[in-house]
Amino acid sequence: MRTIRHRRRSIPALAALAAATVAAPVLLAAAPASAHPREGRLAKELVEEVTARGAYRHLARFQQIADANGGNRAAGTPGHAASAAYVHDTLKKAGYDVSYQDFDIYEAHTKTEKTTVLGEQPREVATAAFTFTASTPAGGLTAPLAPARVDETPGCTAEDYPAGAFTGKIALVKRGACTFVEKQRAAAAAGAAGVIVYNHSGTTPVRGGFSSPSEGIIPSAGISLADGEALAAAAAKGEVKVRLDLDQEHVKKTTRNVIAETKGGRADRVVTVGSHLDSVPEGPGINDNGSGSAGLLEVALKLADEGAGKKGRGPANKVRFAWWSAEELGLLGSEHYVAQLSEKQKKDIALYLNFDMIASPNPVQFVYDGDDSDRTGAGAGPAGSAQIESLINGFLDRKGKPHEGSDFDGRSDYGPFIENGIPAGGTFTGAEGVKTAEQAKRYGGTAGAPYDPNYHGAGDTLKNLDLKAFDTNLDVIAHAVGTYAESLRSLGT
Repeated sequence: MRTIRHRRRSIPALAALAAATVAAPVLLAAAPASAHPREGRLAKELVEEVTARGAYRHLARFQQIADANGGNRAAGTPGHAASAAYVHDTLKKAGYDVSYQDFDIYEAHTKTEKTTVLGEQPREVATAAFTFTASTPAGGLTAPLAPARVDETPGCTAEDYPAGAFTGKIALVKRGACTFVEKQRAAAAAGAAGVIVYNHSGTTPVRGGFSSPSEGIIPSAGISLADGEALAAAAAKGEVKVRLDLDQEHVKKTTRNVIAETKGGRADRVVTVGSHLDSVPEGPGINDNGSGSAGLLEVALKLADEGAGKKGRGPANKVRFAWWSAEELGLLGSEHYVAQLSEKQKKDIALYLNFDMIASPNPVQFVYDGDDSDRTGAGAGPAGSAQIESLINGFLDRKGKPHEGSDFDGRSDYGPFIENGIPAGGTFTGAEGVKTAEQAKRYGGTAGAPYDPNYHGAGDTLKNLDLKAFDTNLDVIAHAVGTYAESLRSLGT
């Protein structure tokens, strides 16, 4: 370990670091077979060594890459490729075993998205084609509307589509309770020729989609709540015929995950830590998810330092860091990674930690609810997830940092790991959700405003981050990685 500790820089001073360069640490050392776990020591050392100053330099680099590549770092673009190369090369110099994992993705280009209500006075309804929808025949698909039953799970099950009532028609389905894929499959199974999903809130059309063109079985699009309710009411009184016109091109591309792991440590007790590296096409993605990516990179570099210090030893357990691609397209990078693992390789992964959006400008400190103590949404994570949540909550409590639970809602890369029985946990600071008055009292910020007003937008830049929240979550990553790298005892392993 280093004998000279770095004091944390004041948060305002971070803005001057955009052009700073990251120095490469020395090589990792494999742990001697006789090394005794240093429970608690490595975690403490990493928390002291990892600084917001160091991680901010990676954020600045991601911003520079986006600025030089059309303003984004989306999967399959030069901006993402440059981001992946930066992470790969930095960790290679640090002594990690680093590899790329290539996989195919598709890009959707919508040429036409239109719904016309036919009759004596035809009118158009604002429409958003689903990503990777099947296209309609040239000139559109003309058919009567058939509203699906609206209940607690609208359009999700066969019972919502009475037999024979949807054959050759366009299903009109309300959003909510299940995925767009499930709604589309249920409508198609009932014989529908197309599906229009209307929103459950707001004034804009549903912007849904599928993870790949293979999931687009029938032409699918979204409309607004008001338009959907008006069409459903009209269809209840008599036949309403519409023309759905969708034309979408699907372009195949290749993108890549970056995987880096320590040379030493038990290969049958792998501590896996991940974040997604891609942004949406609309912006540079500095909070979503440059923040998690930068945090992981800085912790990995300091772990390299600790493993090769004068008194240092490599970790007892192998630590594997992952920067996923195509999360914004549907968790495609993490899904690809987990899918290609053998059963033994899955069993060798002791746990998965996920960090996605950890510097939101109007933040709340969320911790994934591994034990389902909040009783909202999905149930508890796989065995061990409750212990991960407890470890993170305990650390935040000792730091005097308020926090609250967040459901495993499947919106980030922990999803494929949980589905395969791997315990998971992590933190994030909020996306498009709205901060409550109670949360504003606890965390500061603005009640009634989104946690990140720039979510999935061009404003997700270096200028729009909460660096205090970033600093707190860097500590969480460092503590969790340091703890599990040396001992899995708290998981009952």
